[in-house]
Amino acid sequence: MTDRIERKLTELGLALPAPAAPVASYVPTVEAGGLLHVSGQLPFKDGAVMTGRLGAGVDLAFGQEAAQRCALMLVAQMKAALGGLHRVERIVKLGVFVNSAPDFTDQPKVANGASDLMFALFGDAGRHARSAVGVSVLPLGAAVEVDAIIQLYGA
Repeated sequence: MTDRIERKLTELGLALPAPAAPVASYVPTVEAGGLLHVSGQLPFKDGAVMTGRLGAGVDLAFGQEAAQRCALMLVAQMKAALGGLHRVERIVKLGVFVNSAPDFTDQPKVANGASDLMFALFGDAGRHARSAVGVSVLPLGAAVEVDAIIQLYGA
């Protein structure tokens, strides 16, 4: 599966980043009960966090790209934790947090940036439950943060 996903990333003009180190007192992943829980990941582009508030100078396209970059980091964390992606059976759930102005209500459209990438990479196993929530601030001023729950084979 890892090779197939790497090929798909190349087709999409994307590459997995190096897994980001935690920015506080937590671990990036926890495997328990046949699931891999991946801590919230921030959107990195050209080595910097994509920052800003949706609906206040940051547009939907930027938010969708930020969500996609969070999803790339989720996959990078999965690969690092599992020694590859061969144990990923299904993407169970994504939690998407969008740094939003009070009147911004397109959080689900922003979250599609992450959801669409999971489907593109994992096919039907990438279809997942999801929350998309507007928040007033995120760590490091990030525009979006995404966490995940992954079902594993052989657990």
